[in-house]
Amino acid sequence: MNQDLSIVALIMHASLAVQLVIAALLTVSLASWSVIFSKLISLSRIKKGNEDFEQEFWSGKNLNELYTAVNGKTGGAPLERIFASGMREFLKLRERRVVEPTALLDGSRRAMRASFQREMDTMESNLSFLASVGSVSPYVGLFGTIWGIMHAFVGLSNVQQVTLATVAPGIAEALVATAIGLFAAIPAVLAYNRFARQIDRSAITLESFIEEFSNILQRNATLPAQPAGPAR
Repeated sequence: MNQDLSIVALIMHASLAVQLVIAALLTVSLASWSVIFSKLISLSRIKKGNEDFEQEFWSGKNLNELYTAVNGKTGGAPLERIFASGMREFLKLRERRVVEPTALLDGSRRAMRASFQREMDTMESNLSFLASVGSVSPYVGLFGTIWGIMHAFVGLSNVQQVTLATVAPGIAEALVATAIGLFAAIPAVLAYNRFARQIDRSAITLESFIEEFSNILQRNATLPAQPAGPAR
């Protein structure tokens, strides 16, 4: 009854297989927390950048001036890069003497769609890792628990009189693996769901901008000169 049943003591006295499972789960948990914090920062920066650019875009600023400001800019918001890709393709086709409005608009939309897909791939990076941690960690912890219970009962086979005091430490050591598996899985699942919702909202913002900017380019496609007016 005087046995030390603290978490650290239980881990130290667990079997090697359970210790390896716990070490793997703790490592995965640390990696998932690293991803969570980096995603929190990056998605917050993306949201702020998109809002700032959208406000500037609809402020009535000249499109050519806006394009000059964002073209080749590093570290900009996804909306800036999508705008730059569409405007770049539009101007490039104009320089090649393409005057058909449909061809101009289709080329710009393809460029913006390609940029949109790249932005989505960037925003969704490491989400699959969080999903894997959330779905697999409980089962890995359960494996450690089952193995630990088996090891405990094998050890009890040599004991003539089994009491709760002799069973409890082995069972407790095994259950630690399940607890750590849940500790690794729950934050990963919660973070995955939150980030997925944020990315969906960002995708809606990007797609809406593509449609709105396409309408502006369509109006400018019939003009003989490059689009230089404000966004309206």
